[in-house]
Amino acid sequence: MARHKLTLKHKRFIAAGAVVAAVAGGLGVAANAGASETVEKTTTEKTTVEKKAPVAKVVVKTVFAPAATADVAPAVTYDTALVPVAGRVQVKEELRRDGGTRIELRLRDLAANRVYGAHVHTKPCGELPADAGPHYQDELDPKQPSVDPAYANPENEVWLDVRTNKDGSARSIAAVDWRFRDGGARSVVLHAAATSTHEGHAGTAGARLACVNVPFK
Repeated sequence: MARHKLTLKHKRFIAAGAVVAAVAGGLGVAANAGASETVEKTTTEKTTVEKKAPVAKVVVKTVFAPAATADVAPAVTYDTALVPVAGRVQVKEELRRDGGTRIELRLRDLAANRVYGAHVHTKPCGELPADAGPHYQDELDPKQPSVDPAYANPENEVWLDVRTNKDGSARSIAAVDWRFRDGGARSVVLHAAATSTHEGHAGTAGARLACVNVPFK
């Protein structure tokens, strides 16, 4: 009789243990399933990021040469006192995924502690400062030259004004929410003064000092 009771107890203990094991096993399966889903989700997200198209870039890095060499030089200077021959310039264009454009200008070895106006222009550099044409405008001003602030402004044009430090170095960035028309933008021109914003003078920045050819996209 005692033996029968022990066996019964033992059976109950085994049954209880089986229930606990089943519950624990169920939790384990659920945990593993959750982990699998997390890994799968993470992998999917990573794949999405990796499949994004790379940002298109154009980079021109060169030095200023005499204006007489404009037919072969990537960049030229019209005023060697303010933009010396062999002064360095870099222009970088990035086409943003949101449809906008980011342009960066870097200068080295120019005149120290002074402001230069700078804009994207429509034509390539030439022996004469005027050869680069007018500023590029997303929405064209029907009246040229454009000095109306409704058109000549940093949202409709690309302005890259800079101030050099004691070493003659400077950097500026412009970001616009549009892209250049095919072949419509061909250069960046440095000017002798900061860009004006008031009516009748908007967009003007004094004499053209130098020019760098850029094959903008």
